Amino acid sequence: MGFLSYLISGISLGSVYAIIALGYTMVYGIAKMLNFAHGDVIMIGGYAVFTAVSVAGMPPGIGILVAVVVCTALGVVIEKIAYKPLRGTSPLAVLITAIGVSYFLQNAALLIFGSGAKSFTSVVNVPPLKLAGGALTISGETMVTIAACIVIVIGLSCFVKFTKSGKAMLAVSEDRQAAQLMGINVNGTIALTFAIGSALAAIAGVLLCSAYPNLTPYTGSMPGIKAFTAAVFGGIGSIPGAMIGGILLGVIENLSKAYISSQLSDAIVFAVLIVVLLVKPTGILGKKVSEKV
Repeated sequence: MGFLSYLISGISLGSVYAIIALGYTMVYGIAKMLNFAHGDVIMIGGYAVFTAVSVAGMPPGIGILVAVVVCTALGVVIEKIAYKPLRGTSPLAVLITAIGVSYFLQNAALLIFGSGAKSFTSVVNVPPLKLAGGALTISGETMVTIAACIVIVIGLSCFVKFTKSGKAMLAVSEDRQAAQLMGINVNGTIALTFAIGSALAAIAGVLLCSAYPNLTPYTGSMPGIKAFTAAVFGGIGSIPGAMIGGILLGVIENLSKAYISSQLSDAIVFAVLIVVLLVKPTGILGKKVSEKV
């Protein structure tokens, strides 16, 4: 039962990575930029829930809604102030700006909440599931995280394929100038993409802090990096690829900690990424894109 327990925990952790990776893959696929401040939006979501539930005494459901609203608004503001003026400039300028936004959010959290770890109370009120006569126990957080990942991926895929806004996102991702000539509001579409990605970051922050109940201003840093790795692993720009990459990453990390070394688990994860990219540079579900010169 040990292997099965580690596997399920890995799928749960990978589901969190997948939800975060969806934000990366949407922003890159549509706006063609890497938002490295995305991990810190997760941290802001965690603090929003903590403040709403533990400090203000709100019900968990209201606390989650507050976090989603705060992170959605934050994502739109970041895009408008930090990224929109740089649209059309070199990718290096956008990358440096994203790093600056990341440090700004971390230091803002340090000033407001301090450097000490906050004890996060889980907002998941689902009883654990006992299998095989109690030999295998699956926590409520694990079940909710996996279910949330599946629902989000299906819902996001349907949104992109069947709604007017989703089709506008696809058009902008293919050719921004042609989409604008066809009457699509490119600025609004990109802002909507940031809003959705940031809302997903809030949900990921809630699930992450419920499973690992220590909240600091640096909580989102490493999960953000690993989620970006998952997005590249699965094929950045692909929604199913983000899910596959995230879950594979979580499983590899958990099994590495259990059977090889907890200290080397991160190195093993990134080594696997290198091997996959050497074999398939565009990721598992990535497609080759030909560029006209």
